[in-house]
Amino acid sequence: MYRLLTVFAAAAVIALPSSAQTFQRRATMVGGGGGDRGKCTIEVVVDGAAEVSIRGDQGTLRNLSGNPASWRRFECTSPMPANAGDFRFEGVDGRGRQSLVADPRNGGVAVIRIEDPNSGQEGYTFDVMWGGYQNPGRGPVTDNRPDYRGPDGRGPGGYPGASHAGRWTTEQAIDGCRDAVRIQARDRFRGRRVEFLSVRIDDNPGRNDWVLGRARARRGNRAEEFQFNCEVDFDRGRVRSVDVRRR
Repeated sequence: MYRLLTVFAAAAVIALPSSAQTFQRRATMVGGGGGDRGKCTIEVVVDGAAEVSIRGDQGTLRNLSGNPASWRRFECTSPMPANAGDFRFEGVDGRGRQSLVADPRNGGVAVIRIEDPNSGQEGYTFDVMWGGYQNPGRGPVTDNRPDYRGPDGRGPGGYPGASHAGRWTTEQAIDGCRDAVRIQARDRFRGRRVEFLSVRIDDNPGRNDWVLGRARARRGNRAEEFQFNCEVDFDRGRVRSVDVRRR
């Protein structure tokens, strides 16, 4: 009888659903915040439903249903305070639903639930901000933005981020470049969404106003990688131009 119970217990452990899985990750600090003001950008892959919990610089990804979720990116300007003032959540990318289910001002933990209704994996990106942090030109980017007419004939609004007043930090320049690249890549490659593989400031002498990187345009099961560079005006807080090229 004892052996039989042992076998049942072992089988129960083996049969634990993927929803019981959790994955820990510590944030990469990218700077750009200060004092009690800051932001974290989180990117995960979900096929079903999952929750992301953030406390300080620690993140926990918990599967609720479907195939195991996975981390792709967790970057913060600084650790999130336990009682973050003026806390905000902003979904950036993903086909399903993202919602804030726990506020860090009530216990020090922010919890975001992601529900992906379609079959197959999908990448989701969202930001959490606190202390009055301003996200330049951020928000879900679509091809029918009224202020966008393409790099050869853009209107007064120009690329996302052009309306941001004041000098950009390095992180703000990278954010503005990402948004501009999303728009141009979707126009050129007809990709439904854009995944960033790498992004950096060009530190070569005389080119510290350029943001360079690699990304992938994905549509269904098809994906195409490309390189990009953005010319950035740090003083005016805007993207001057964007160049997207197939690899």
